[in-house]
Amino acid sequence: MKRLLDKNIFMMKLLLILFFTLTVFKVSAQQYTLSGQITNKKNIPVSFASVYIKNSTYGTTANENGDYVFKLAPGIYDVIYRFPGYKEKAERISINQDVQHNVQLDTDLFQLQKITKKENDANDPAMDIMHQVINKREFYLNEVKSYSCTVYIKGVKKIINTPKTLLDKGMNKILNLDTSGKGISYQSESLSAFNYEQPNKIKEEFIASRVAGVNPPFGYNKASDLQVNFYKNMFFVNELNNHGFVSPAGAYAFKYYKFQLLGTIVQDGKRIDKIQVISKIGKALSFSGFIYILEGDWRIYSVDLTLTNSSNNLNFVDTLRVSQQYIPVKDNTWMPLSFQYSYKGNVHGLKFSGYYLGIYNNYKIDTVFKPGYFTGEILRTDTAANKRTPLYWANIRPVPLTFQEAANYHKNDSLVVLQESKAYMDSVQHAQNKIKIFPVLVHGYLATYKANKDSLFIYPVLQTVYYNTVEGYGIYLRGRYSKNYDDNRSFSISPGVRYGFANKLFSANMHSEYTYDQAHAGKFFLDFGSDVLDLNNLGTRSLYFNTLSTLLSEQNFVKYYRSVFGDFGYQREIANGILWMANLSYADRTQLYNTSYNHIFTYPHLRYTSNNPLAAPNAPANDQSELFPQNQALIFNTSFRFTFDQQYMTRPTGKVYLPSLYPVVTVNYKKGINGVLGSDVDYDFISLDITQDRIPMGLFGHSAFKIKAGGFLNRKTVYYMDYNHFLGNEGTTSDPTYVGSFHFVPFYTFSTEDPFVEVHYQHNFSGAILDNIPYLRRLKLEEIIGANYLTEKTHQNYTEIYVGLKRLIYGADYGVSYLGGKKYLQGFRIFIGLK
Repeated sequence: MKRLLDKNIFMMKLLLILFFTLTVFKVSAQQYTLSGQITNKKNIPVSFASVYIKNSTYGTTANENGDYVFKLAPGIYDVIYRFPGYKEKAERISINQDVQHNVQLDTDLFQLQKITKKENDANDPAMDIMHQVINKREFYLNEVKSYSCTVYIKGVKKIINTPKTLLDKGMNKILNLDTSGKGISYQSESLSAFNYEQPNKIKEEFIASRVAGVNPPFGYNKASDLQVNFYKNMFFVNELNNHGFVSPAGAYAFKYYKFQLLGTIVQDGKRIDKIQVISKIGKALSFSGFIYILEGDWRIYSVDLTLTNSSNNLNFVDTLRVSQQYIPVKDNTWMPLSFQYSYKGNVHGLKFSGYYLGIYNNYKIDTVFKPGYFTGEILRTDTAANKRTPLYWANIRPVPLTFQEAANYHKNDSLVVLQESKAYMDSVQHAQNKIKIFPVLVHGYLATYKANKDSLFIYPVLQTVYYNTVEGYGIYLRGRYSKNYDDNRSFSISPGVRYGFANKLFSANMHSEYTYDQAHAGKFFLDFGSDVLDLNNLGTRSLYFNTLSTLLSEQNFVKYYRSVFGDFGYQREIANGILWMANLSYADRTQLYNTSYNHIFTYPHLRYTSNNPLAAPNAPANDQSELFPQNQALIFNTSFRFTFDQQYMTRPTGKVYLPSLYPVVTVNYKKGINGVLGSDVDYDFISLDITQDRIPMGLFGHSAFKIKAGGFLNRKTVYYMDYNHFLGNEGTTSDPTYVGSFHFVPFYTFSTEDPFVEVHYQHNFSGAILDNIPYLRRLKLEEIIGANYLTEKTHQNYTEIYVGLKRLIYGADYGVSYLGGKKYLQGFRIFIGLK
């Protein structure tokens, strides 16, 4: 009996201990809500005010209406409320239930001692303060060696006014607006885990992402988009401008800005200076606004700066306001709590405004990452990131939705249900697939099916109807059918039918591509058929521009031959940044001759030339001299492309590669195989290519270069189309050039079977010069300078230099070329990107 009683007592004690433990755990795990509204003394909401818990790395930001919300465990907290232009307020709040706590902020009353000075006096105290800040910028740039944090980003775009002309065209339905043409056209949220290590290692994982509406032409939805640091010399705004802007805390600050101390305030024992940032007259690439400096530490406390389109040539928007708040996160280490882009714009009467807001939480400073943690993958999106429920967002969202934003999400969620129905998708695709005359002429025809997984593209008329002196008038009908699978595999097939009416030559071919491993660029290629090809295997002029120059200028620049071919290829990334490509081709190749001599205008100094590029200069257009005999060629080609420090993003839809910060090196080997399948060729060719497409040059835009060298190790039997060719240019108007092409080299003159070296350099000032001229600034032109060099055994050294202007798909330049030190060719070149 006693033993039974003892056992019961023991069980009761055990149950009491268990009950007590669960109760304590529940209490400690319980979270309550601290919420309220932040206003000024006139009860006007202080939009986007920062709120954070003192001595922690936990903070948030109010929404447009000044509303804020925190999820907190029971306890007593010192809560800090701040925003530029207002006095920081600290409130001690006890949390043991949901608390509603409204706050009013007082306007900052910065005190300024009376100093006799002029506005532009170099002795303004602000100049000394900014000197101190700039002297310490390198320290603050490198102070934190590594960190990890959680980043929440919110984006909203509102349409303020839609002109009647656009309303009549159904713009309110396209942007999901009300009948008056107002409302939220775009709304997004994302939550990610962000990791960083000096000097530039990044790894981010998307935990959740939500988008509603039509994507704007620019966007910042990932944490790496908002890694803004004013201690750096330049401030870059992706997509809104081709160049950067000078940071007022950077090394170039005093060349671009004047500074004026507006006053000092003491907050929590710290002296904070408010400094007005004034752009010097005529200086583009610069901000205006205010920067707040923590005295003694000489660090940035917060910034409130503005860029305007009138002085900085912004794309898409008229003004961009940049705000950033710093807080102490560890000892005397400060990190950003929040960052915000606010913008306004007016495009043909369509007025809009919006913002992107980033909030940084849960900092872990000097994080030790495992070796190999940073692999080049800068972003990985969780497969469930886009499938989070509204309840999930309600629990993790640090910034409360406004009534309008919540209503917009509800409306879009309802529309998604409708838009994902088969009947709706079929009706939309039927409308989108209607043929429109002008787009078909210039851009071609695109039809999509099966929720955009299948597509059919017909090439534009400008690339279908053509004329050249070999085929006469011709038609080249081409299309492409593409299919995408749910596992990111894809397949495309591109048939083509070509007929020349003068030489009555019919060609038909098929090009196909199968991507079996998108994550590693794994692809198979299969091509076969017949075609009329350019003797320069790098390509010269498009069918469209060659037709124009032939008919209008009596200049048949492109030389053709006939090929009946089959080609099988393969590529795959064998390691991050190393892409291997290989293909085996067989072709029966036949020389062609001119058969048609039509032209609209006649010029006494111009005439058609032979289709043989090596014919004598005075050879007649109907010249029948032999360039090469009919031959068969079995050719194996392989290459390795090395992209150093290759960065990429992994999304549910596949892998996205980013441009490299370093030169890309390509090693190529090509073998002409003799005796197999009757092949006549016999050669070995090797080349090395070093290219970098974009080298940032700070205030002065960006540069690019390409160096290529190569030669034949064996050239027993090499035909003209197997030579090494160069990307030349002939004619005043042509397709766009790029780094790696020549502006004045004839298409075939320098083609060679001897060793060669070519060097190309181009610099784009991105408006750094013309943006300082008020009237020219509006044109948003980019200034271009460049030089190209070629050396080979059979010709004297060739050099060309050029200067020009560029805007979107259009460009023009003037250049001079030299051959063996003597002037060779010179003139204007106009480039139009129609192909």
